[in-house]
Amino acid sequence: MASQEVKLLSLWVSPFGHRVEWALKLKGVEYEYIEEDIFNKSPLLLELNPVHKKVPVLIHDGKVILESLLILEYLDEKWEEFPLLPQDPYERAMARFWANLGEAKLLRPGWAALRSQGDEKERAVKLWIEDLEKIEGELKGKKFFGGETIGYLDLAMGWISYMLPVWEEVGCLTILDPKKFPSITAWTEKFLSHPVIMENLPPRDKLVVWFEKRIKEPVSAQ
Repeated sequence: MASQEVKLLSLWVSPFGHRVEWALKLKGVEYEYIEEDIFNKSPLLLELNPVHKKVPVLIHDGKVILESLLILEYLDEKWEEFPLLPQDPYERAMARFWANLGEAKLLRPGWAALRSQGDEKERAVKLWIEDLEKIEGELKGKKFFGGETIGYLDLAMGWISYMLPVWEEVGCLTILDPKKFPSITAWTEKFLSHPVIMENLPPRDKLVVWFEKRIKEPVSAQ
């Protein structure tokens, strides 16, 4: 492989993959995109990520980097254009903290809440909203999480802007009430209006069909 050759294995619907694609585009990094099928994983994916067998997978200069948040950090260190993480060590640590919280408390539990039923669903949604309130507090008074421009944490939380509304539709839920979450609502509008984000989003109607099908599948099939 050429010293600067970059390849990305991902899936069109993956919020983890979207983070990486946005970062590559923001930094102006040319790359080859390889679409994966999670129901029929390619030998290349299984070879590159034998432990988790998941996307995204980044290949740069023959090296394999896994896990989307780690890939964002790698890209930020390799390409100085359009810095993503704050320069201040404390602010950088806090960005990582909130990104990990979003992963552990919002993204994965949100999907579980969407697929649950009855009282279990009510409890899950209540906890989901409580954790979103923490994000609302972190965004209060800010244009983006890091200040005036899109950064690492915006990319990490970016799924909230386009995927959460689809989950609300598919699951017949009301999560992001604009009156309850004015800061997240304002951030969503700014984030989605950025040209790089706007031009690199999956089609909403296609997302709706995908998730309508997925929530009906047994958990073992996920």
